[in-house]
Amino acid sequence: MENKFFTYRFEKLDVYQLARKIRIDIKKLTLNFPNDEKFELTSQIRRSSSSIATNLAEGSGRASGADQAYFSNISYSSALETIDHLIYAFDMQYISAETYSSLRVKLDEIINKINSLYKFQINQSEGLKEKLRK
Repeated sequence: MENKFFTYRFEKLDVYQLARKIRIDIKKLTLNFPNDEKFELTSQIRRSSSSIATNLAEGSGRASGADQAYFSNISYSSALETIDHLIYAFDMQYISAETYSSLRVKLDEIINKINSLYKFQINQSEGLKEKLRK
């Protein structure tokens, strides 16, 4: 099926595609969390995992490398927050060691890719104004 819409730059990033997948993994995982965690851990881990992809998307729309890097940094922090929530879920025995390990490996890959993206963005010296002046 042919796309009849524009594909934005962030959609082409491997790290964005991985972040999309982990968001779905976390959503499915939390469907089995206890009801008393609905407004606490369940909500927090869903929001932090969703924020990884969301901030990559938002940052891609910024004009300068520094502005883009700012949002990549938020995405990085959200991934770390998600790890902390997974640790808590494991400590509370809401998830198995195997599930924790699998998600942790995926998050480690995402974090490494965000870090590489951040380094690339922060080294981009030109903003939109400078690009337009050329």
